[in-house]
Amino acid sequence: MVRKIGSFDVASTKIRPPTEDEVLIRVEGAGVCRTDLKLIREGHRDLVLPRIPGEEVVGSVHRTGIAVSNFKEGDRVYVYPGVWCGKCPACRSGAENLCRDMRIMGFHRDGGFAEYVTVPARSIIAVPEGLKAEHAVFAEPLSCCLNALELGASGMGKTIAIWGAGPAGTLLFRAASALGAVPVCIEPDDQRRQRINGIKRTADEKYDLCIVAVGSKSAYEEALASLNPRGRLVVFSGLRPAEPALSVDFNRLHYFEQTIVGAYGCAYRQGISALDLIHNGRIVVEDLISHRMQLDELETALRLVEERQSMKIILRP
Repeated sequence: MVRKIGSFDVASTKIRPPTEDEVLIRVEGAGVCRTDLKLIREGHRDLVLPRIPGEEVVGSVHRTGIAVSNFKEGDRVYVYPGVWCGKCPACRSGAENLCRDMRIMGFHRDGGFAEYVTVPARSIIAVPEGLKAEHAVFAEPLSCCLNALELGASGMGKTIAIWGAGPAGTLLFRAASALGAVPVCIEPDDQRRQRINGIKRTADEKYDLCIVAVGSKSAYEEALASLNPRGRLVVFSGLRPAEPALSVDFNRLHYFEQTIVGAYGCAYRQGISALDLIHNGRIVVEDLISHRMQLDELETALRLVEERQSMKIILRP
């Protein structure tokens, strides 16, 4: 439980029974990411305290509200972390991640770093039979990657440069390949670079799409300089609050008809696509699991993420 920014405690809490349109989930696995690290150590614009973190969650239905008819006890599900209004312009356009009233699990309401979590029934997606829970956990970060590729107009034969070969950068690389694009990953760390046969620097190459999956100002500067005519830069990772501004040559954007687009979170439909891609083996995730840990090892998990000594850490209750 995060009660104040900079620390957390492991505590026993009462299980909140589901309301008529909710389900109570017994958590089987939850992923730890840099967003969790930021939320706990520095806070987040969407965080409401006190809060149990955890937005990458897979589990089984333990109890259903009286109005829930499409899921039953024992069903294995992935939890799409958002709750959206369905009425605002963003929701009507299929971008419910930008809903004006979005409420995110682990931020506005309690998340999955727990034995049980209560969630709206409309936010859960059935896990395909035979798919391991710890593999299905990747549906959330993969969904975010699919959103970035969609906004970047990725497609068959497009050349894509991805900065960073951490969990997100690697998923972006594999998703781009699965969708028929031709990606390359720029990563200075030898071990991470070797995993996907990446390169250390871009040299003078130009690309149709550049995606920055690290919070690095210099990476964004390189990406802007690496765009083809009509190329797109996807802002996938944000910069620290103290340095969000970047010098951009608008004449270059003008003359080469280039585009800069932001990408934040994911839509429900992308969760369905992500589970399908993992289940069908088009995107492999097993080798990205670097650690399997218990809930009371969260402090160690956060340190590993902070020091970039891990890929995906799976927490088990």
